[in-house]
Amino acid sequence: MVKKKSKIEEETDRRAFIKKAGAATLFSATTLNMGFAAPLAFSTKNTLKVGLVGCGGRGTGAAAQALQADPDTVLYAMADIFEDRLKSSLEVLKKTHGQKVQVEKERQFIGFDAYQKLIDSGVDVVVLACPPGFRPNHLTAAIDAGKHVFYEKPVAVDAPGVRKVLAAAKKAKEKNLSMVSGFCFRYDLPKQALYGKVLAGEIGDIKSISATRNGGELWYKEKQPDWNDMQYHMRNWYYYNWLSGDFLVEMFVHSLDMMTWAMGGKMPLKATGTGGRQWRTDKKYGNIYDHFALEYDYDNGVKGYAFTRQQNGGSSQNSVDIMGTDGNAHYGGNRHEITGKNPWRYRGEGNDMYQAEHDALFKSIREGKGINDGEMAANSSLFGIMSRMAAYSGQTITWDEAMNSTKSLGPKDFNWDLEFKGPEIAVPGITQVLG
Repeated sequence: MVKKKSKIEEETDRRAFIKKAGAATLFSATTLNMGFAAPLAFSTKNTLKVGLVGCGGRGTGAAAQALQADPDTVLYAMADIFEDRLKSSLEVLKKTHGQKVQVEKERQFIGFDAYQKLIDSGVDVVVLACPPGFRPNHLTAAIDAGKHVFYEKPVAVDAPGVRKVLAAAKKAKEKNLSMVSGFCFRYDLPKQALYGKVLAGEIGDIKSISATRNGGELWYKEKQPDWNDMQYHMRNWYYYNWLSGDFLVEMFVHSLDMMTWAMGGKMPLKATGTGGRQWRTDKKYGNIYDHFALEYDYDNGVKGYAFTRQQNGGSSQNSVDIMGTDGNAHYGGNRHEITGKNPWRYRGEGNDMYQAEHDALFKSIREGKGINDGEMAANSSLFGIMSRMAAYSGQTITWDEAMNSTKSLGPKDFNWDLEFKGPEIAVPGITQVLG
């Protein structure tokens, strides 16, 4: 029988690993890619002005967390393509944060160019929470303007977008700007402890790794009489891969990121897979799939597997399993444990990982210790994009092919009268995914 460790012993284990592995390996909330040579811009300002781009539920929540992360922050500007969404978000934030919400009418920006107007309005920190199809341009504009950024995952829906984000991340380092992505599981204490032990060799050499996320259908908004096609697409952006990347990229990317975390940042050499639409047969569900199954090849013969579906009536699961030569590591729900030679189970404190992201961001700004997770977030996003390419085409796609692809999913410019239907529903064996 294994003696249960005290919280002090577990904390000692965790600190010992951090010391051993170093900040760049663990990707903890407080040490992720820190260590810029010079202090960050705005670090000595008394009040940090926050701007929110994308006023849906996730954006509203992120703005609230930004205001809670630092006692001297104010919400200074807001931007969205829909006025009703901005107003409802503003009302919620005023009720919950009172005087910390100082968004005057002239700093409430509406339209496809609203993000640029917000960036130019005098904000110090930009929260980007629009659909991911917009992310590369929004992030690039914010970094070009010298702003610190919190940006939701994924970072892009196609390879050209990923490359644009990588360029922005490089520029952010050169400018000593902090940028934190929405890969929130990286900031979850139980997962930091679990993956820390995996990276420290507690299960030996990894032989295979799998991730599963199964659930039901999500939200959908019926078309209203005054909506044209573009308005309908924007209201239901999740169902169009040129806006969301497909649910494999938009949601399951968290699971792929945890696979990458466990592998120490090592990306798969190639992917083979399948997917399709069994539940989302109605054209109102755009052009995304409702299930995927992938197999990955890493070097040294390591195999990876990913399974995900969004179909009502089935069982639910959200888990990652890592099989090693000395044991296995498992995450599922609230359970984080290792079996085998070095058995362990997390019994420490939990935390609000969403809040922890913002706490780390604003702490870095105040202390002049930069966080830049741009490359990590871009690689995990491309992991999802490569997976979609393999499933859509029915072909084996290599990492290099995915990274170098020139195929873009969306239009170059947006306006309400644009007649853009997006790619056709993919048919494996027929659909071409590499540009």
